Amino acid sequence: MGRWVIIAAERGRRPIDFSLREKETLPLSGTCPFCQGNEAMTPPEIVAYRKIGKANSPGWLVRVVPSRNPVLRIEGELGRRAVGIYDMMNGVGAHEVIIETPEHQPHLDELEISQLGKIFRIYRDRILDLKKDRRFKYLLIFKNYGSRAGASTISHLHSQLIATPVTPKRVKSELIGAKRYFDYKKRCIYCDILRQEVELGKRTILENKGFLAWAPFAARFPFEVWIIPKRHSPDYETISDEEINDLGRLMKDLMGRLRQGLSDPPYNYILHTGPNRIPRRGYWSTIDDDFHWHLEIMPRLTRLGGFEWGSGFYINLTPPEDVAKFFRESLKDV
Repeated sequence: MGRWVIIAAERGRRPIDFSLREKETLPLSGTCPFCQGNEAMTPPEIVAYRKIGKANSPGWLVRVVPSRNPVLRIEGELGRRAVGIYDMMNGVGAHEVIIETPEHQPHLDELEISQLGKIFRIYRDRILDLKKDRRFKYLLIFKNYGSRAGASTISHLHSQLIATPVTPKRVKSELIGAKRYFDYKKRCIYCDILRQEVELGKRTILENKGFLAWAPFAARFPFEVWIIPKRHSPDYETISDEEINDLGRLMKDLMGRLRQGLSDPPYNYILHTGPNRIPRRGYWSTIDDDFHWHLEIMPRLTRLGGFEWGSGFYINLTPPEDVAKFFRESLKDV
């Protein structure tokens, strides 16, 4: 919303060029604390889907534990206060790790669709639970894969959830942009984008009954992909079981194409959902109509330089139309 991207196609970076880079290698440590049987190596679990066994023992399918090194801590009050012209508050929030499989597996696309469904279902459960806490304004779910994307030395599949006492600046920018569009046109901008991308087809990558994956018009990074539900909803936690199955199928296909086509690149994915609407006059009162949750996948194939940091512009070496074509045509059999 309102950002500018320079598509520097004249620099000659074709989609296939990125797959020729040195393959991203994930560092491995000794005993993996996330593997089944090593439950004592993590903090006590918050929740788990199980087939057998009791808490903090083998037999789980997906497991959620507190982070050993939390960015924010759940104990305490916010204590917001002034420090001269600045504001300060205590570091209150939550930081959880979602361990996505009991087996030592680093690749999302190699999971069964049913297992992917369990991951997306536990995201829903954790958001619903944490939104009960009025201290938390926003719940951000994300995955870091590969050292360049900020991943730890643990290569076992996992993602993270951080609950914050404020709405993050980047999310707030999306919310404000969506509201402005709705105020002008009385329509959700994301629904309009979805319709336009389906009609044009040039940037569409994958589509099924519930979801569309496409290369965004102003992609910030080479091979950036967004996934959006076809049903209008601002909040991820409203996702149905049928939609979870559709999302699992699409993600398995898409991440397989990404890994094989670009030689297993580092990436981040980020779930942008509506904030916790604590009842308050004028507080994000139009979100139900103007916002639309979505998933952003960003391969880390280039690094930001001084121009990008100084200007707020992004430089993307590969037009999104080329990216979509590459995924659709070059990797049909993945």
